[in-house]
Amino acid sequence: MTKKVILTGVVHEVPDDLKKVLLAKSGVLEKWNNLTPLARNEWICWVTIVKKNETRKEHLVRLCEDLQKGKKRPCCWPGCPHRRDSAKKWFK
Repeated sequence: MTKKVILTGVVHEVPDDLKKVLLAKSGVLEKWNNLTPLARNEWICWVTIVKKNETRKEHLVRLCEDLQKGKKRPCCWPGCPHRRDSAKKWFK
């Protein structure tokens, strides 16, 4: 059995709950690995920066749906504040 590779982002590592979702959904891992490292970083940060666990679960579901639709980045999000200083103002 071959081990599946899950590529990471620029600043963020892929958390365990996201790994499980990527491996569980058919075709999502391939779309994930075809993203650029910066795009993967944006998705990881978008999933992990939320405060509530239920919101995080919703983000994981939406991530899969959006990737399957061909989206490359989270919609309507200012970007990773850990990488872009200009995005920090939105997360105070």
